[in-house]
Amino acid sequence: MSTTAIGIDPGSIVCGYGVLRKDGKSIVYVASGEIIVPKGRPLPERLKTVYEGLTKAIDTYHPDEAVVEKIFFASNIKAALSLGHARGVALLSASVVDIPVFEYSPLEVKKALTGYGKAEKSQVMAMIKAILNIDIVLSPDSSDALALALTHLNISGLGLYGSTRH
Repeated sequence: MSTTAIGIDPGSIVCGYGVLRKDGKSIVYVASGEIIVPKGRPLPERLKTVYEGLTKAIDTYHPDEAVVEKIFFASNIKAALSLGHARGVALLSASVVDIPVFEYSPLEVKKALTGYGKAEKSQVMAMIKAILNIDIVLSPDSSDALALALTHLNISGLGLYGSTRH
């Protein structure tokens, strides 16, 4: 039995997504990309663009599960609020079509993929490429989304870390 997961790295300017399929013990890369929103647009328009892009990805790849990064504290309150809105859109995009949503913190993802919770983004990206055996150019946002999906597919059902299902 296979499971397809879409990882979503929410953002109100760039939202990354990554789709992986697990067949038995094998995890294969399906797709990844970014939803890029023109800067300077009002927040409601940016969120609409993110919603439409995620809806298109979900309609295209038919994931069984969605994985979204848990909220973290940001130094800039305005950025944190925009991120919160984008997370809400990501949660909504999956829940509208009855896809269960799981959440992992950045620390959990880094630890699961590199063994070190404070790993650099470049280290996480290198591990993703090595584990999935892919040699493609990944943006930081699509890499983060793939990292979420990979973490979830590797540890779901094992009761590890603190994944939260919504």
